[in-house]
Amino acid sequence: MAGSEGTAVTGDMRSGNMIFEPILEDGVFRFDCSTNDRNAAFPSVSFVNPVDRETPTFNGHRVPSYIPTFECVLGQQIVNIEFPHGTSFYGTGEVFTWNTIAWGYGPGTTSLYQSHPWVLAVLRNGGAIGVLADTTRRCEIDLRKELNMKFIAQTSYPIITFGPFSSPTDVLISLSHAIGTVFMPPKWSLGYHQCRWSYASDARVREIARTFREKNIPCDVIWMDIDYMDGFCCFTFDRASPPSLLVTMDEFTVYYLHSFMEQFPDPKCLVDDLHQNGFKAIWMLDPGIKLEKGYFVYYSGSEKDIWVQTADGKPFVGEVWPGPCVFPDFTQSKARSWWANLVRDFACNGVDGIWNDMNEPNVFQSVTKTMPENNIHRGDDELGGCQIHSHYHNRTMLQSLNCFNDRRPFVLTRAGFVGSQRYAVTWTGDNLSTWEHLHLSISMVLQLMSFLLVMVSNNLVCWRFSINLSFFQMALLHFGLSGQPFSGPDIGGFGGNATPKLFRRWMGVGSLFPFCRGHFEDDTNDHEPWSFGEECEEVCHLALKRKLFIMLKVCFSYISLIYLYK
Repeated sequence: MAGSEGTAVTGDMRSGNMIFEPILEDGVFRFDCSTNDRNAAFPSVSFVNPVDRETPTFNGHRVPSYIPTFECVLGQQIVNIEFPHGTSFYGTGEVFTWNTIAWGYGPGTTSLYQSHPWVLAVLRNGGAIGVLADTTRRCEIDLRKELNMKFIAQTSYPIITFGPFSSPTDVLISLSHAIGTVFMPPKWSLGYHQCRWSYASDARVREIARTFREKNIPCDVIWMDIDYMDGFCCFTFDRASPPSLLVTMDEFTVYYLHSFMEQFPDPKCLVDDLHQNGFKAIWMLDPGIKLEKGYFVYYSGSEKDIWVQTADGKPFVGEVWPGPCVFPDFTQSKARSWWANLVRDFACNGVDGIWNDMNEPNVFQSVTKTMPENNIHRGDDELGGCQIHSHYHNRTMLQSLNCFNDRRPFVLTRAGFVGSQRYAVTWTGDNLSTWEHLHLSISMVLQLMSFLLVMVSNNLVCWRFSINLSFFQMALLHFGLSGQPFSGPDIGGFGGNATPKLFRRWMGVGSLFPFCRGHFEDDTNDHEPWSFGEECEEVCHLALKRKLFIMLKVCFSYISLIYLYK
């Protein structure tokens, strides 16, 4: 331990230089306001192994080049780091790291679906240093003052610095040693995905799949949005007849709603047919559980007492698609086990992957569009509550699918936290069919991604292909900023109607992203590759053929080598 522990200004205010100690590996340092603050800091959610953040190392002989200063004022910890002239900051498009719904977001949006209190500073000499505010609380990141980086959040939290190292790539490699890398994806997930809110029937899904094959347009996955459910109730399918009565307990009449179906009369048969035609099937599951007597998910969750609570200890009820909903408290192990069992039963229908949507969690008719900050999470409420809801949700989902040993799991999430790439693929949320959002999608994916291929060892060089890749393609795979290597936007835009020119341009760009999915809203025109005329269809065909080579043949082969090396 070294450095000054600061000077007490008043009983409610302290300031000074942060104390530091080396952790993890050479060039990585942890900073705290004092020894007491270090001991009071909550466990790390972002680190693969939280113990690594708590354990000093003495292998290296370096001391930090930049020492943050702090002020603790009325329960807030304010951290400032000054950098030399010529430094540029990258890696955050947010003012506040606080998971929230952001339909149609733009440059002025202050919070998005995920939280990454991480900034990469590139120095004038080409070196770089990464800074992580390792807190799950609402965190303000202020980069408005030239050459100054500021973090503001409640309670004691450490600052972790990576570097300075000789290049941004070295910083990102070191970051990956702390927060981990993406799970090994199935090969088909690097192909093209087709989705809509919603392909509302078995017949429509089959029609879309058949058209892709008839037109010889590459496509690997068809997605089922929320309308496959019975009344938007998770773990159910749309039905025609009254469900079969299974058991009655007290005031609860428990039904298994998947007994009788209409729009999706036989999901297993649908998935089997998709498989025979070379498609995989992914289904959406939201975390909002309808508050309805007789709904088996609500009944079993209430029996186990696993719902997020309000400040007065009652189950929190928020409005989502089904109406009034309760929410599993994924910080509790019993809630995670309960959810995992539901997912395993659901996946027996032939489900190839799960789509975690609305998991900020999104709450309608709320000013903040999410849960109140004073809600109670009884497992690890001190870790930040709502902020980590999606992180544990994603972890639970991946672990649930891991039980099927004959296939690799696949999970997509809208919300997440630093380190969530260990459990789920990311997309950039509800964008719009505009040129501005096409341009935004490029910068957003670059900020989410990390060095995709060289993630294991500084001595393992994987990007030496005999093909001529453009700088743009190299940048996508080498130089993302937040450790989310598998990400992409809704190609063509989710809201609004794309023009043929916009859609084909977006497909040309989007086909170079690792996660490549066309997705659009229910009240828009069709946005399949053939929906904009022959010229657009041909452009999409060529772009997706190129993707087959770059992503499936080249990138996947090298990713596989990395995991074999590990």
